[in-house]
Amino acid sequence: MTSTIKDWTLPYASQRSPVLGRNMVSTSQPLAAQAGLSMLLAGGNAVDAAIATAMALTVVEPTGCGLGSDAFCILWDGKELHGLNASGRSPGGWTPEYFAALGGIPEKGWNAVTVPGAVSAWVALSRRFGRLPFEQLAQPAIRYARQGFAVSPTIATLWALGAAKLGDQPGFAECFMPGGQAPRAGEVFRSEAHARTLENIVATGGESFYRGALARQMAAHSQACGGVMTEEDLAAHQADWVGTVSRRFGDSVIHEIPPNGQGIAALMALGMLDALQIGEQPLDGVQSVHLQIEAMKLALADLHEYNADGEHMRVQPAHLLDGGYLRQRAGLIDSERASLPTYGAPRPGGTVYLAAADADGMMVSFIQSNYMGFGSGVVVPGTGISLQNRGHGFTTEAGHANQVGPRKRPSHTIIPAFAMHADGSPQMAFGVMGGPMQSQGHLQMALRVLCHGQNPQAAADAPRWRVTGGKGVAVEPGFDARVVAALRERGHEVTVEEGHGVFAFGGAQLVLRDGQHYIGGSDPRKDGGVVAF
Repeated sequence: MTSTIKDWTLPYASQRSPVLGRNMVSTSQPLAAQAGLSMLLAGGNAVDAAIATAMALTVVEPTGCGLGSDAFCILWDGKELHGLNASGRSPGGWTPEYFAALGGIPEKGWNAVTVPGAVSAWVALSRRFGRLPFEQLAQPAIRYARQGFAVSPTIATLWALGAAKLGDQPGFAECFMPGGQAPRAGEVFRSEAHARTLENIVATGGESFYRGALARQMAAHSQACGGVMTEEDLAAHQADWVGTVSRRFGDSVIHEIPPNGQGIAALMALGMLDALQIGEQPLDGVQSVHLQIEAMKLALADLHEYNADGEHMRVQPAHLLDGGYLRQRAGLIDSERASLPTYGAPRPGGTVYLAAADADGMMVSFIQSNYMGFGSGVVVPGTGISLQNRGHGFTTEAGHANQVGPRKRPSHTIIPAFAMHADGSPQMAFGVMGGPMQSQGHLQMALRVLCHGQNPQAAADAPRWRVTGGKGVAVEPGFDARVVAALRERGHEVTVEEGHGVFAFGGAQLVLRDGQHYIGGSDPRKDGGVVAF
């Protein structure tokens, strides 16, 4: 098979080189990556590595995920592609009237928390595809929690920001602010409660978390803090094998998790760009960037109008991905001027991401998240369970498909991605953490690696853009000043965003299959990296 990589250079400011190996883990924190690699060295497979990495990330990168996160996964088992939706549903007491009385859906506290699903993802993946005992996968995370770990620099910065915002939330300071402050870079952080909870989870195969002692503690804390989540809400949760939605892009086929995830927006934008023959444009030239931005704006307009829990969508994903519809949407793009996007009318017809792959050919694209940094800020006392705020992803707009309601999944930002060759063989597991940046990041990674043949590290290094609403576009400081000026001439309202870009422009991790080995790239905006053997 011909290599996807056409360009091994590192043309952007870079701290790293691509990593090659037959077994690989790429993620945003080095200790977590080593946790996954240790499972591969112990004879485990890519799923074992992914679960161990995910568990460790709840300890060493709590600024993006926790035991109370949600998760999604796409995996190639060596013969077939699978998609897992382990996002949680809303409590049964969540009605439009309930939030009308509250004045809206908050970002913080128990009234932002849907049932956390990450634990169910670990269990489902291990039972169906894992090779090592579930208990073994948790050992690195338990060790980091009990014995402590030195906090890495980027995470320390985000930890301080989270503490300033959420320090008053129930249980937060007790867990995450030892001595009354967030740990600084290089300081050792321990959480015995987190270690005990992980031991409980693996000993019961996750049952305690949804139908046992841990579930009772979560429900009791919710009730005590003015929330309405019950033991029944937790017991009703299940992770669902949902397959994928896909779209041809050049010589590849890109796969995403179906709605309620936002991955469909990346597929829609890529479909429009394919219709516009984006590959003929110079990769970092103004015309390519302009078309990418315009396609993404149209895709996001459709996403915000239609995306919701799959059981409540008014428009089927297949209709949004229909080739005729996407060509029609592409026809709305002015090749010379920025536009104000509107949604179309299709007709029937603080996140962490990791990628793992093994020498037997199994590849895993996995993502778990608290949503906004530490999420709701709520930590159940004595457990280390920090809870996401996915409920804030609902809308209160009457009649909208994503209107808040009981036992319903909100529109979700976290999305893993997977690329296949047109012949049906696996090509790349990839993802870009960072809220609404994720589908935009998927588009940029796919264009760079799959269309233009950049190596994964160069694709991760490259400066990124992000649409911000209307004609607004934010770009990183490393963006070509001449392209920025040309975009402004076309009517784009471009802002160069200084400062810490981890959440603003995401954190990419990529593992590309190349013959009998893999090539990995990891985002320099994060502390992590690629490990392999």
